[in-house]
Amino acid sequence: MPSPLRLGGREFGLYEPVIMAIVNRTPDSFYDQGATFRDEPALARVEQAVADGAEIIDIGGVKAGPGEEVTAEEEARRTVGFVAEVRRRFPDVIISVDTWRHEVGEAVCEAGADLLNDAWGGVDPKLAEVAARYKVGLVCTHAGGAQPRTRPHRIAYEDVMADILKVTVGLAERAAELGVPRESILIDPGHDFGKNTRHSLEATRRLGEMTETGWPVLVSLSNKDFVGETLDKPVKERVLGTLATTAVSAWLGAQVYRVHEVAETRQVLDMVATIAGHRAPAVARRGLA
Repeated sequence: MPSPLRLGGREFGLYEPVIMAIVNRTPDSFYDQGATFRDEPALARVEQAVADGAEIIDIGGVKAGPGEEVTAEEEARRTVGFVAEVRRRFPDVIISVDTWRHEVGEAVCEAGADLLNDAWGGVDPKLAEVAARYKVGLVCTHAGGAQPRTRPHRIAYEDVMADILKVTVGLAERAAELGVPRESILIDPGHDFGKNTRHSLEATRRLGEMTETGWPVLVSLSNKDFVGETLDKPVKERVLGTLATTAVSAWLGAQVYRVHEVAETRQVLDMVATIAGHRAPAVARRGLA
């Protein structure tokens, strides 16, 4: 049996869905175009996300896509002080930082981060060493060998899920061997990262193969290109497609959901958990009066 997920001193049951709210400390993020680049809007976003049901706040200092170069020093400037302030204002929230750089990982762990979200598939192997040294969690993601901030071009897999499993489980086992607590390691199929839309759809359809490994699965689906291309919708019109994909992922056993729309995601996850028999209805009055 897999162990319960433990992050930041909190433990989550095997069927307990967990929401990770996105807070971008970038001026050029694809979804919010810098709405939370400044401190006060970002802190307000954290407060609202926690109120809406987020257990994890994921702070990122570099947008995933191509753009202006952001050095490690600049990434740290955008994230480290903010991590410390979130820790001060919200002592019980789990703080994650979206970074692939070990230098940034070290600095944010010193500031109070509980989880390092490596979206680029271990491109900097020292990041796992940092997680081990600080005994924080680590997200092990499949990125198809892509370099950070690059888009896939005519990428092909003989079997995309086989490749996802090989990479993510391999990264997770290495992290555990280094000393990262096993119960604090997650695997992520990396939707859109090193993948075209058909790859991401297949990864979703076969997500059960990831959950069967026993490692808790994180999915980052929110308003991504594979949703947009599937429905032919621009970024701001992808919420319904994202929520549909979230419901499917929940049914197939994913546990952590990295999202922009926290309240809507919480309703979807609660509904799926209740249909699956893992959660009781909030009220049960029908037919009793």
